Amino acid sequence: MKTMLLFVFILSFKLNAQDEENKGISMYQYRHVPSDQMEEFISRETKYWSKVAENAITKGNLTFWGLFQKVGGFDEPNSPNILFINTYNDIDAGESIWDPSEVWPDVSMDKMDTFSMGEVMHTLFVKPAVWVEAKNAVPENDFKFIKIIYHITSNPNNLIALEDQYWTPFIQSAMDSGKTKQKAWGNAIILSPSGPEMNANTISLDVYASLKEALDPTWDQSTVFPQDGLTEIGALETDQRTSFVYRRIKVVSPREQ
Repeated sequence: MKTMLLFVFILSFKLNAQDEENKGISMYQYRHVPSDQMEEFISRETKYWSKVAENAITKGNLTFWGLFQKVGGFDEPNSPNILFINTYNDIDAGESIWDPSEVWPDVSMDKMDTFSMGEVMHTLFVKPAVWVEAKNAVPENDFKFIKIIYHITSNPNNLIALEDQYWTPFIQSAMDSGKTKQKAWGNAIILSPSGPEMNANTISLDVYASLKEALDPTWDQSTVFPQDGLTEIGALETDQRTSFVYRRIKVVSPREQ
């Protein structure tokens, strides 16, 4: 019996490890782009680099490329206002996909360059975990604004598991039944950087079709929240949450090609 239990445990561990591995690793890159260069920056990224991302997705390593612009903020001249999210199956081969010559052989780099138009302020490596969306959601129409919430928790893995246990079924049901105008939700673990100076170790993502809902979500009066689960989740959080709202500029993924 002990041998059988050990086999079941090892098999379960391997399957879970494979499932986690298949989700890849995302790189969240936060940049500051001066306001007088923002229009040209967005134009070049959407015209040139989104096509490079499409080409990389067809080859299989890149699975998501997203360009988002922060809405509002404080100390804006010294804060990130652009977020790129790139998800790779093989993070070690990530840099190799960004050679634009295959897609744009006749365009010089000076016409495509955006790196010199701003400053990279932060780079996070993130492990995607749970993702759910409203039934019949159409990303192009419904995924226009994203509220990114940063959590500080004493146990990131347990927090993710509790959110999956309690919040996932609740928000799925609420979205599908129209009790909220939210269109998708997800969470993730921040792999690096980590430590006492890093004011977050997990992320949750609330996605909406309108800025109003992202800023001030509304709920049907009959909504019953999973209070016991929320209490368990709250007990693992050791400090106040921080959140920012971003506008979706351009997304490339297998689903949207």
